[in-house]
Amino acid sequence: MTATTAVARDAVPRHFEVDFAPAEERVQQMRRITTARLRHWGLGMLVDSATLIVSELVTNAIQHGHGEVLLKVAYDAHALRIEVTDSNPAPALMRTTGEADEHGRGLRLVAMVSEGWGVSRDGKTTWAILTVPAGWAG
Repeated sequence: MTATTAVARDAVPRHFEVDFAPAEERVQQMRRITTARLRHWGLGMLVDSATLIVSELVTNAIQHGHGEVLLKVAYDAHALRIEVTDSNPAPALMRTTGEADEHGRGLRLVAMVSEGWGVSRDGKTTWAILTVPAGWAG
């Protein structure tokens, strides 16, 4: 591969989008789709973190959102951005949980494995960023 080819590949972001009706079985499907795409892009080192983020954000959208859910994943050679959108304008919030609580730790997990996460101004999209290792030419 020439330097010109590497620059051209890095200049074109790789991404995919999947919209779906909210259903519990979609969580596993979105993890599988994300895993396959990341491996295709040569980002196998991010699969575990990315699929955890996808699981938590998609689960939140299914449980607390309204209507169709949209998963977007984009890779621009420096970062992998994962977004999940639903029609609920109430933003996702990190909850305080007790030791005995069985639910409510999802966004805390997302915060632990990502370089950053947040919610769009309209509250409908929750996103997280994973940094692609420096010098990775995937």
